[in-house]
Amino acid sequence: MLRFTTMEINKWFFCIVFCIVNFCFGQNRVVKKPLAEIIETVEQRFDVKFSYAFDDVSNVFVEAPEPDTTLQQTIAFLNTKTLLNFKILDDRYITVSVIEKTISVCGVVLALENKTALFGASVAIDNSNKGTITNEAGKFQLNNVPLNAYITISYLGFKSQQIQAKQLFSDSNNCNQVILVENKQELNQVLITKFLTTGFQKLVDGSTVLNTKVFGILPGLTDPDILQSIQALPGVESTDESIANINVRGGTNDQNLMLWDGIKMYHSGHFFGLISAYNPNLTNKVVVTKNGTSSEFSDGVSSTISMFTKNELSGKFLGGAGANLISADAFMEIPITKKLELHISGRRSITDAFNTPTYDNYFDRSFQDSDIRTNSENIENQTTSSDFVFYDYTAKILFDLNEHHKFRANVIGIDNNLDYFESISNNNETESKSSNLAQKNLGFGGHWMANWNSKLSSHFTAYYSKYNVDANDYRIETDQLLTQTNEVLETGFKFNTYYKLSDFLTLLNGYQFNETGILNETTVTNPVYDRTKKDVLLNHALYTQAEYNKNKTFFRIGVRVNYFQKFQKLIVEPRLNIRQKLSKQFAVKLEGEFKNQSATQIVDFQDDFLGVENRRWILANEQTIPISTSKQASFGIDYNQNNLNVDITGFYKTVEGITASNQGFYNNFQYINAIGDYTVKGIEFLANKTSNKYSTWISYTYAINDYKFETFTPSVFPNNVDIRHSISVGFNYDILEDLKISVGGMWRSGQPYTSPVAGNETVTSGNRTYVNYGAPNSKNLDEFKRLDASLSYKFNVYESINASLKVGVLNLFNTKNIINRYYKVNPNDSESTIQINNASLSLTPNMSFRIDF
Repeated sequence: MLRFTTMEINKWFFCIVFCIVNFCFGQNRVVKKPLAEIIETVEQRFDVKFSYAFDDVSNVFVEAPEPDTTLQQTIAFLNTKTLLNFKILDDRYITVSVIEKTISVCGVVLALENKTALFGASVAIDNSNKGTITNEAGKFQLNNVPLNAYITISYLGFKSQQIQAKQLFSDSNNCNQVILVENKQELNQVLITKFLTTGFQKLVDGSTVLNTKVFGILPGLTDPDILQSIQALPGVESTDESIANINVRGGTNDQNLMLWDGIKMYHSGHFFGLISAYNPNLTNKVVVTKNGTSSEFSDGVSSTISMFTKNELSGKFLGGAGANLISADAFMEIPITKKLELHISGRRSITDAFNTPTYDNYFDRSFQDSDIRTNSENIENQTTSSDFVFYDYTAKILFDLNEHHKFRANVIGIDNNLDYFESISNNNETESKSSNLAQKNLGFGGHWMANWNSKLSSHFTAYYSKYNVDANDYRIETDQLLTQTNEVLETGFKFNTYYKLSDFLTLLNGYQFNETGILNETTVTNPVYDRTKKDVLLNHALYTQAEYNKNKTFFRIGVRVNYFQKFQKLIVEPRLNIRQKLSKQFAVKLEGEFKNQSATQIVDFQDDFLGVENRRWILANEQTIPISTSKQASFGIDYNQNNLNVDITGFYKTVEGITASNQGFYNNFQYINAIGDYTVKGIEFLANKTSNKYSTWISYTYAINDYKFETFTPSVFPNNVDIRHSISVGFNYDILEDLKISVGGMWRSGQPYTSPVAGNETVTSGNRTYVNYGAPNSKNLDEFKRLDASLSYKFNVYESINASLKVGVLNLFNTKNIINRYYKVNPNDSESTIQINNASLSLTPNMSFRIDF
């Protein structure tokens, strides 16, 4: 009898199991060989010759045909297993060619670190308007994809990846995995991938991202105008329809920190505020933060609006051009070497060549309350004409020294130029005058991004920004030349280090230095008068913050310490941003921040620029103009299920150190120097339901916004932008895959204004008579209401050339809205006044056509 030890039995059992497993599962293992080797084997076996291009069969792997198949069976097998066409010409020769057809591709997008599926990743066919997003399992599928096309897969916070379509082809149900690597310099995790419309995304820290490259459609817009689009968010609006006057949670426009690739910008709009000055074609994304800001940002007590251009090398020549009824633009991405690339863009108005209904409406809206008159006005013995031109340009150099060190350099230029001509005929003599208003912002920036190891990275930024408003106004009747200048020069640099303590916890430390100089100058001839004021301010800042993001918890806690060298003043600013998920549907968020601002704008209705631009930048002096500071807190609840997102947020904000001249009062406080504050508290509500074909939303903001000036009587009264109720609704629908429509409207209560005292409308002091205003901001304009609509159609012109046609209409029902009201002394009766109403845009159509290649 044979006897086996336990160890021997285990060895035999292991061998038997191994053989069974190897036999059972080894039968199904498919071994793929290079196609070139298989072709060589077939040539030797059947004594035939294949004719093919080496590039067509290189990197193609396929399982070998069965050894007992005939030549015809072998060729049929290769035709089914490859994307090539094998054709037998005769008994000797066989040709191999690329199939000129479309294929179906699929893939599963995963994160590198933990192999988790990335839901909502963007999958786009290059040089095409077709694409999709990944589902909850990270899977995607596209049909009718050109065989030689390239597919770009991107996800916010990760490095994009470009893959040839045929690499994602599969003859089975198994999709290839696509692994994306986290980009440490990118933004934090996306919370909602489709928000309001395609291209809007909501981040876990509460900020909102506008991705202009995949931007969908919003009511009334024909282009992804950056500063117009963000007004779709609750708490962000413009009381006078101007993007140069965006009010975020009751703040003034100059209280928004505006950054373009890290360069601080002091100017935001063309056409004196009706069109965004930032070309969206190279602006890759825009991040809007209303509260809970990162500690690396300050100098904007209301909000932070950061614009980023494309920051990765594409390796391909790309471009596009387009035009609407106001301007034309073009952009190009030009690869110079594998490590060096140039991105450029330019836009210019076309209205100096011909007028359009859009231009006429914009002109009337912008210059209705100014010294400018159009040719159509019939004034006795007087003829006038005007010439208005605007343009902007950007350029960016991208250089990757290696995978660890990247360098970027960019420039942006914005220009508005208005020439006004006037001639007066009297006694057969003609006198002429010309006036000019130029508004410019020029910025330069440089970046060095370094990854020192898997845990430590750094980002160094330096910039220069110059803003100018220059006006020359020659007055015939007094032979007087008035010259005015407002100039801002700012240089600065910032150095950030990022240290990854774990997969979930990152530490940011940084230092920032700014030198800001502001010049205000007014010169008058006959009589001679000259006033020049120049101020310079140096600011040093140290900041640190910790950011944790794991499972259901996100928090960001930081502090920023600012030191103003001129005043020897230290300002400490804590920051807090917490989001806790309570269940699959509900989450709560808590945000808070302290911020400061040293450069503000004053509003001067008397010493304005041709009556068109009445705002000037000035610096704090800690005497008559203090450094403004803000404190803000907000608490909210999120609900998200079945593509329905509901967000309710309550907020409280107080801003101290504002001046009366900073607010632009149309009342008895207009010429009084005073320091005060304002407090705004309210609730924001947003409900958004999305699907593959539609998106619909409704937002509502309720806010109470009051001034407090101790030296005024009364000391507390409504803010100039105290909009108690604001409602916005919208509906987007994909009629066809490439045909989309968007309809939306807004309604808000009228803003406050001050009226004269009834029965005692004017008051005389010396030789001057003034309007005798009553209680400040005690009345309100009629409610503002407007309905807008847009239609978008995309189509292919050629294999690699795509086009889009968009039509939009603002104020579809031509509603007459009054957006501002003030009073003047009646020149014919000094005891009465004249009411001046500024009207909103009338029905304004626009149309754009673009080609991208």
